[in-house]
Amino acid sequence: MTEKTHKTTSGIIHYWTNKINPDRLTLVFLPGLTADHRLFEKQIDYFKDKYNVFVWDAPAHASSYPFKLDFSLMDKAKWLNEILEKENILRPVIVSQSMGGYVGQTFSELFPQKLKGFISIDSAPLQRKYLTNIELWLLKRMEPVYRWYPWKSLLKAGAKGTAETEYGRKLIREIMMTYDGDKKRYAKLAGYGYKMLAEAYEKDLPYKITCPALLICGEKDKAGSTLRFNKAWHKNTGIPIEWIKGAGHNSNTDKPEVVNELIENFVEKLV
Repeated sequence: MTEKTHKTTSGIIHYWTNKINPDRLTLVFLPGLTADHRLFEKQIDYFKDKYNVFVWDAPAHASSYPFKLDFSLMDKAKWLNEILEKENILRPVIVSQSMGGYVGQTFSELFPQKLKGFISIDSAPLQRKYLTNIELWLLKRMEPVYRWYPWKSLLKAGAKGTAETEYGRKLIREIMMTYDGDKKRYAKLAGYGYKMLAEAYEKDLPYKITCPALLICGEKDKAGSTLRFNKAWHKNTGIPIEWIKGAGHNSNTDKPEVVNELIENFVEKLV
């Protein structure tokens, strides 16, 4: 995997690819809020010799910093499109975890003809109808919550709240340590991400997935209302769903072999 950069008006995005063959499908891995490219290390290792592979540190995350917090989900999707075009990635399949799934749905809204497949891992639908008014209200007010929590408590809650396995928890702890000594940056990043998400919900756009899609969700996902959202998403759209036993919010780190097999089976049908 080769690290590369993409300049935007708000900052520089860091991303990684293997050697891209334009004729092949590309797995576009989009990590969740406050996570970085390492979230998908088990997927990258498995797929990098089989398909084109792309992963980024999302704007303002990890190495994609300093970065002005003045962008929207739409901006993130547009920047992603700019990078894919620059890399001659013509057949993207978005594989997205949590916040990455919202970026994927926004990408689908903006560029419906470009997306060849969409996989949501422990994410949720972006249509306004799924969210209660109180949930929307809370999304806009998360930064003070993160600021109030002691850093050690955040580390513990972050690891235990998102992963069920030793590997998954250790990985999230390592990722969070990127912000060790700068809790203010972590709180601002998390708070801004939730606020940006609330604004995307308020746009009340269709956010329709028109390409083949798959929902993946850990049975032990404890993040917000993810379980409720995924049940409703599957019921209302008919998009197939796979429940991962023994997995939390980061089911791709808790059960990487199971998730990799699901991704592979999905992608093989698109080839």
